[in-house]
Amino acid sequence: MVDKEIFEQKKSLRKEMTSKRAELSKEEREKISHEVVQKILAHPVYQNSKTVMAYASMPEEIQLTELFDDAFAAGKTLAIPFIVGRGNMRPVLLPSKDVLEVGDFGILTVRQENRKFVDVKAIDCVIVPGAAFDSHGNRLGKGGGYYDRFLKLAVNAKKIAPAFDFQLIENVPITPSDCGVDVIITPSKTIDLLG
Repeated sequence: MVDKEIFEQKKSLRKEMTSKRAELSKEEREKISHEVVQKILAHPVYQNSKTVMAYASMPEEIQLTELFDDAFAAGKTLAIPFIVGRGNMRPVLLPSKDVLEVGDFGILTVRQENRKFVDVKAIDCVIVPGAAFDSHGNRLGKGGGYYDRFLKLAVNAKKIAPAFDFQLIENVPITPSDCGVDVIITPSKTIDLLG
């Protein structure tokens, strides 16, 4: 299959998943987010981690507020992505939710005066967003390649993907530059590829 075909498949699948996420009510999303986050908090990868990278949720994504609160309470080092250029991001320390502000693309980020970067090799757990996943750990991102590039640098990190049940599909179209995940957690399933 040529790259153009895969590109079109990805584009179509992203569109489908975006509309499915938009159909969820705020209440449904909050309930599902709570269920998924509780399962992440109970997972050994998260429990044994000292430095966690998580994303600041967009309104239609699994909400990670409870995970942030748990990481702070457990004394973990918590980082979130900071965009440093087209297709590239770095982990920035999140000492508390008080230092967050709305940044580029409407994504929450750490205020400039509070920015301290975290060594990417120190991260042992990354909570990875995505549009779709399959049982082999393949991931469809949003198309910018930010996480694919970043995850290749996070060499010591195990990757956990929170997802809605409908985001788990049979086969995600992938290219060699795509980076997969180790664990996928939905309300009804946990797919753990770590053995």
